[in-house]
Formats: sequence, structure tokens, C-alpha cells
Amino acid sequence: MLISRPFFLFFLFVSILNLSNGCATLPNVSEMIDETPTSQKPRQIDSVKGLLSPKQSKAIMERLKRSVAPTDILERHTAVVESVTENPIMKGNKVILLADGQAAYAAMFKAIQNAKDHINLESYIIEDDETGRKFADLLLQKQMKGVQVNVIYDSVGSMNTPASFFQRLSDGGIQVIGFNSVNPMKSGSKWGLTHRDHRKILIADGKIAFIGGINISKVYSSTPFKRIKNEKAPIHWRDTDIQIEGPAVAEFQKLFLDTWQKQKGPVISKRNYFPDLKEEGNALVRVIGSTPGETNRIPFIMYVSAITFAEHSIHMTNSYFIPDYQILKALADAVGRGVDVKIILPGITDSQLALYAQRYHYSGLLKSGVKLYEHRTSLLHAKTAVVDKVWSTVGSTNMDYLSLLNNDEVNAVILSHEFAVEMEKMFVSDLADSMQIQWDEWKNRPLLPRVREWFANLFSNWL
Repeated sequence: MLISRPFFLFFLFVSILNLSNGCATLPNVSEMIDETPTSQKPRQIDSVKGLLSPKQSKAIMERLKRSVAPTDILERHTAVVESVTENPIMKGNKVILLADGQAAYAAMFKAIQNAKDHINLESYIIEDDETGRKFADLLLQKQMKGVQVNVIYDSVGSMNTPASFFQRLSDGGIQVIGFNSVNPMKSGSKWGLTHRDHRKILIADGKIAFIGGINISKVYSSTPFKRIKNEKAPIHWRDTDIQIEGPAVAEFQKLFLDTWQKQKGPVISKRNYFPDLKEEGNALVRVIGSTPGETNRIPFIMYVSAITFAEHSIHMTNSYFIPDYQILKALADAVGRGVDVKIILPGITDSQLALYAQRYHYSGLLKSGVKLYEHRTSLLHAKTAVVDKVWSTVGSTNMDYLSLLNNDEVNAVILSHEFAVEMEKMFVSDLADSMQIQWDEWKNRPLLPRVREWFANLFSNWL
């Protein structure tokens, strides 16, 4: 079974003196926004042929603006993000929304089977179950046929997976790294138990990339949009991935290879990791990778800024929602501007502590006018948002302190009205499986849950 967040908390407390990021804080995004000139133009858009001219870049953004109602998300928000990241906006990408585990795994298996040069897999959890073994069998088959397979798994996330599972991969020629071993004797002088690799990336031949919230586990293997009819029915995990083809794939490849190098694993086999890419679609994509060593917490800045500059709608889904005060204020301010703010959160959980810490914030959000929903038919694990029907993000980043301060994470930002429409359809489908939290009922809840929420909130910095 998946390693539970309470189980992970044990290791957090064991390593409390090892918290290399314990003094880390989230940046003041309001100051960043104030310091970013409103006249600052976004960096030129990148393409398979290099940077576009300012005129070409402007024309692309103008066409995008005309596809939706007026919004600052395409200019002022983009300028803020440009000020803290070197990652470019890449044009010419095809982005496919994979709204459940079945769809994601089917697409991944096809990409693996069609790979001819290399396969790079990075996952927080790789389970030794029927799904994990199917991945292992396919990867070993490709390795035997001369396709180089490289795997990074997280040593805490995959702690329940026996060493023999990964040894089988290694024995078959696959190069395998366990990210930041839980054994301090294997971690050198810097034991980073709280620094986890929470990314989920699969890259085939440097041409197709998959990212999102889906780990390698059987809990994702059935369709989550089927309602659970009774309490004894299996609890399936509702999650979201995307498949990307086009120039943005190279940015995911850079993240994978950078992690491999930092983990000081075996010298990675030479392959064509950066093939010539061509335009595959019309979506603009920016890849957002983060790691605890960075001064700027880019996913956090991205979220606060996007919420701040939203003008019409913010529709967000998040699996572990323990927000910083800046996010809470930005959401309340958005409602004050007339923005339709809806957030779907888990009602079924693998961590009661995280669930109560999440609910601790409901009163303030509900009083400010934010519409909150709890997903009730499966365990919600997706981390997505769509703003003003043009800006979308899908990735591994939860809105909690573990993700924002302690983990390696990856998100894709997609600027596309067409893709945003698909995201909105998925959001509406999730709403149908969710129950809205009503303020009149919430404010009259019993004392015991209030005490549990207060207690859970004491641990927010470690959730």
C-alpha cells in the first residue's frame, strides 16, 4: 500500500534536528508584485528555432488575449513569474489532459512500448504491486531491446517497496537511483531526510513527457469517476496527469538529468536525450521545477501571483491544502474583486491530521466568500488549477509546506484557451462528485472536530 502521510510524519519528527530547511520561509509575493514594473514586458517566447522576435511574441500573446475575456493573468502575472525564473515560455506544444489513472497509464505504456532510444522515469512512489510490476516488466523488455532506461525513485515515498524490486531492475541493466536515502550512512555528510523528490515524470525518447500527481501504484488503476456505492467498496485515487509533446519536453528532460547529477548516481548512459524537436500543437507551456535549495519558491510565487491577477474565475483542485496566509489573503481578495473562486478538496483522505489541518482554514475562507467543496467518491490526489479560462497548471505541487518548502516538485503552466476549456470540463465533473461546504452548517459543527482542527493546525509546518 502507499506510504501514509502519518507514517511519513514519524520520519519528520525523527529528523527534526536535521531540518536543513527548518528556517526556510516563503517569500513575500506582494513585495515582488510591487517591485515588478507594470510596464515590464514578458520575455520573448521561445520556440524550436530559438527566441521569437518581440514582434512575433507580442502577436502570439495578443491572439491569446483575444480568445478570452480581458485579464491581467497574461501580462502582469507573467511578468512576475519572469522575474524569478529562467524557464522560458515555449510555443508549439501539444498537451493532452489525462483525467484518471487508467488513461494516464494507457498513454504511458504506449509511449514506453514505442520508445527507441531511452526512457527516463522519476516517481515519488513506485509500488511492488500489479501496476508497479507491469511497469517493471515493460521497462525491462525495452532495456533488453537496447533502449536505455533510467529510474529515480524517492527513498521515503517508496519505502514500502522491497529492495528486491529495484534490484531486479538493476540486474536487467536499468540504471536506478534512490533519492536521498533514509540511511544516513548512505547519504554522505548531508542527510536530507526531509528533502524528498515528489516529482512524477516520464520521458520517452526526449519527445514525449508525462507529469502530474500520479505515482506508480494500483490505487490509480481504475476509473475514479465511478461513484463508490458503499463504504466497503475499494477507495480509488482521483488524480490528473498531462502528456506533452513539443519543445517543452526538453525542459522536463533538463530537470530529470539535473536530479540525476545531484544525486551522484552512476554515470548516465550516453543517449540522445535532447533530440531535435518540432512543433506539435498550439499551446504555450512553461515548466516550473522547484527544489529546496532555491531562494525563490517558484510554485508558491506562481500560485499567489495567478490568484492575485485573476479577474473572472479561479477553479482549483488540491489534495493537501494547508495554505500560507498569503494564499488565504489572495483568495479572499479575489472574491472581493468579483472573481468566482471554487476549490475542490479531499473529503476522503490517507491522513486524518492533514484533513483536519485543511479544515482549520474553512471558516475564514467561507466567510470571505470562497466556495469550498469536498470530493466524496474517491481519494482526491490531483493538483490542478485553471484561471480565467486561459491559464492552467497541472503538476505535483500540493498547497502545503512540505511541497512548498521541502520537496522537489514540477508543474507545467499551460497558456491556452482550448486546454483551459478541457480543464473546466474536468472541474465540473469533479464538482458532481463533491459536496459543497455551507457556512450555516459549518459554523454550527460540534466542538470535537473544532478541537481536532486546532490541534492539527499546530503541525501545519510539517504537513
